[in-house]
Amino acid sequence: MLFIIRIFSLLPLSLLYGIADYIIYPLVRYVVRYRLKLVRKNVRLSFPEKSEDERNAIVDAFYHHFTDILVEIIYGYRASDEEMRQRVVFENMEVLEDLARKKHGVIAYLGHVGNWEWIADVGKQFADKSIVEYNVYRKQKNANADKAMLLLRSKRGGECVEKNQLLRKLVQLRHADHPFVIGLIADQKPSPRNAHTWTTFLNQDTAFLDGGEVLSRKFNLGVVYANIISPQRGYYRIHFEVITDNPNSLPENEITLSYARLIEANIRQQPARWLWTHNRWKWSKPIQ
Repeated sequence: MLFIIRIFSLLPLSLLYGIADYIIYPLVRYVVRYRLKLVRKNVRLSFPEKSEDERNAIVDAFYHHFTDILVEIIYGYRASDEEMRQRVVFENMEVLEDLARKKHGVIAYLGHVGNWEWIADVGKQFADKSIVEYNVYRKQKNANADKAMLLLRSKRGGECVEKNQLLRKLVQLRHADHPFVIGLIADQKPSPRNAHTWTTFLNQDTAFLDGGEVLSRKFNLGVVYANIISPQRGYYRIHFEVITDNPNSLPENEITLSYARLIEANIRQQPARWLWTHNRWKWSKPIQ
């Protein structure tokens, strides 16, 4: 797998997009029909106000975006820093940097919106080079897939921290002599035993992971949301929105609920740019 990534990353992005359009997309969408029933169900339940034609258009556009992400991740392995600064634009980096210095550490929430892998380039674009970036990841069951993911993410800068090691890492960082930003993707479904925070999200009862909130309160960290928009193919704009600079002043669950509201608005801006293949609503809300 690593050999394939290194070879295909040598190709120009235009050629990789051609492979995505004429080989990967038809294969994934029409031959394998990768999670097609689930994607259609998720879109239908999330947008009941839309017509069937509108929902079908979202599904088709999603699969095009999904295959684009696959080749973009590979291309990013060898993309130059100069090109990435053109393709991934952070519109208000000073907000993130100021909060990192003020609070010593920041949790940057994001979701599987746009190209969530390329946002790791933030570590190379800090004006304040004393700020260090860390990316939380979930260890893959397949060893080769895990190595490939770590290789691709580390190439864009920052240190990868396995989610089960995040608490230990924060204990270490509390005494570090540099401010830090931790990128946390938190739109996955929690297990039933961890489904503590529920809200209405995309017209459905939805549980959200609350680990980011728990840690932000424990270590008194700033919290932001990274709103990702794709103005055109292969280009992304990220706008940081401050959720809080004083987590313990907010009511319980408010940070998690704020994240839920922000990511829903982000998805509604560009509905085909979210990862609809997640079985997000597998668990039902328990009856009280």
